[in-house]
Amino acid sequence: MELDAIDRRILSALQRDGRLQNVDLAQEVGLSPSPCLRRVRRLEEAGVIAGYTAQLDPSKIDLGMTIFARVWLTGQDEETVSAFVAAVQKLPQVAECHLMAGDCDFLLRVLVKDLDAYRRFQIEHLARIRGLRSIKTDIPMQTVKQSAAFPIPI
Repeated sequence: MELDAIDRRILSALQRDGRLQNVDLAQEVGLSPSPCLRRVRRLEEAGVIAGYTAQLDPSKIDLGMTIFARVWLTGQDEETVSAFVAAVQKLPQVAECHLMAGDCDFLLRVLVKDLDAYRRFQIEHLARIRGLRSIKTDIPMQTVKQSAAFPIPI
């Protein structure tokens, strides 16, 4: 699907505020409400807009600590990788999991209450995954920038 400038403005506005009413969105992007709604529906049907969520403050729900875990597996074969991926997908503490090129096999972003909670998570869940060889934990000292929005060229 090819995106024109109006589609891009719609996407930028919805990333800023996913609860934006169609009338306000239409006014912001320079359309009348009906064509604006048709464009939003088309973007949803094409999968460009994958869904809508609320952005939560992790510290307000006892998940104030972000941990990055670098994971090495015992092998790169499909069975080992697939087993790891399936196990990680069941762990709600893992906010992100990335298959990496380079030093480690996977990079995880884990959300927990505190360091004790991470240690329990590592011992009771992460380290028990079949095919896991080692884990290196990185603890960020400060979040400088964090955004769920994608940079959309307009």
